[in-house]
Amino acid sequence: MTMLDAGNIEEGRCFPGRRDRARVSFLLICVVAGFMGLAKSGWQANLIVYLIDEFNFEPIVAAQIYNVVNGCMCFLPIIAAIVADSYFGCFPVASVSFLISFLGIVIISLTATLVSLRPHQCTAGSSTCDPPSKIQSATLYVGITLSVLGVGGSGFTMITLGANQFDNEKQQGAFFNWSFFCQYVGTATGLTLLLYIEESVNWRLGFWMSAGANLIGFAVFLIGHRCYRHIKPQGSPFTSLACVLVAALRKRKLPIPSDSNAYYSRIQEKSKGELALIPREKFGFLNHAAIKMEGDVNSDGVIVKRWRLCTVQQVEDLKMLIGVSPLWLSSILLSTPIAVQNSMTILQALTVNRRLGSSFEIPAGSVLVLIMFSATIWLTIIDRLLFPACQKLSGSPPTFLQSVGVGHVFIILGMVVSALVESKRLHTSSRSNPDSTTVSMSILWLFPQLILVGIGEAFHFPGQLSFFYCEFPESLKSSATAIVGAIIGIAYYVSIGSVDMFRTRTTWLPQDLDKGRLDLVYWVLAAIGLTNFGYFLACACLYKSTEKADDAVAASGANLDGKK
Repeated sequence: MTMLDAGNIEEGRCFPGRRDRARVSFLLICVVAGFMGLAKSGWQANLIVYLIDEFNFEPIVAAQIYNVVNGCMCFLPIIAAIVADSYFGCFPVASVSFLISFLGIVIISLTATLVSLRPHQCTAGSSTCDPPSKIQSATLYVGITLSVLGVGGSGFTMITLGANQFDNEKQQGAFFNWSFFCQYVGTATGLTLLLYIEESVNWRLGFWMSAGANLIGFAVFLIGHRCYRHIKPQGSPFTSLACVLVAALRKRKLPIPSDSNAYYSRIQEKSKGELALIPREKFGFLNHAAIKMEGDVNSDGVIVKRWRLCTVQQVEDLKMLIGVSPLWLSSILLSTPIAVQNSMTILQALTVNRRLGSSFEIPAGSVLVLIMFSATIWLTIIDRLLFPACQKLSGSPPTFLQSVGVGHVFIILGMVVSALVESKRLHTSSRSNPDSTTVSMSILWLFPQLILVGIGEAFHFPGQLSFFYCEFPESLKSSATAIVGAIIGIAYYVSIGSVDMFRTRTTWLPQDLDKGRLDLVYWVLAAIGLTNFGYFLACACLYKSTEKADDAVAASGANLDGKK
């Protein structure tokens, strides 16, 4: 992490020592992450079953709504990050979002508490069910919308606030791993305890417990206000990036100068001296934006016409975003199979034997807890065993991109196993094979595919987060973490389109999964994942070599100018 200007940082005041303050902030934010994971999973993970059982939605429609909710929940952090970076800072945005999320869960809880806010349940054997009324639908959607807005605005903004407490990449990487560990523990608790209560006791108790967890997390977050290091927003960074494009286009006919003094560079104090920034050759067209012309600056060196001249640092910031964009795109197709699998696995769970023993029945939504358990265990193994072992053997730990690459492999394996397991489920299904005497497949068969996906997430998710956080410009640190959420959000939208395409163009996804071919869907996803993995490897290799080449060019230019 590049050191920020001290004038832009407000240090926490709960402890005189920076190390003690950072440790307390670390602990508090990890606790908050756990409670918010519990609160979110309590209503979101069981949404498909709730819509089917209590609001009489068709299964595939409920799954699509679930994907829309998840897509919005993951995409909204980028908007919250822009607001935090540009105007208010991380703490105010996260605080307001926690409150909005609490109000949303309260409204969802009211739909489960008040009979007037739900349609009449379907009678056994009935072919038609009463749809929800306009008031019932509106109340449900308002509750879901507020909950989604709250979760989207708080999660990654809070994580960025936590990362801002530390000054080096190693500490930040440890924070990312442990914050997600706590979030996964909270989510896993919600997927087991709260979902069991919702299906075995009653929905309202589970939802109100979810609201309570949100309120506790919000209170803990507010308690730590005096301990946190707050970084002041510096205005909209995206406006300055837009200025680079406009200025470069307006000066596109100018020749690229060889003299570094021809560029407008932000002067930085360093050891009582001055260090001028020099633009790199990569994406050289953008260098036009930093070329000084007569009338662009006044006698004090201040820019007169903002949309005609930009600093070299602004140009380099935009180049940095362009440089990582191919890797960002590869992550979308990495997350799309996971999005499809999450919703389809819940529908699969509704068709199999979910009993363990004579009396206990696993809630269908709880099956996704295997991803959380697997990811949580492997995050610990990675942080405490694998990475330290790799560092001892090779002298350095795996890079962030190498970690993401391993995640790709496990996600592909998860899709392959999903296809094989679904083939077995179809073979043993009594509805698809009326003459079959085979007992319905146990839900335990769904576990291996979820465990593999969990291992993949443990590798690729923190790796992506750390990579973007380290590579993004300082002014876009909140956006760097939120962009990982945006990736998942776009992946959910792509999954919605993919499911619709399979429904309209093929016979693979009917309302009754036993009459379809979900296994073929998984095989297609595995093939797409394998192709995307090849694309990722190419992007990762080119990104690494390009950065090294640019560093060499920059160093060479600095030496020639006598600046280094």
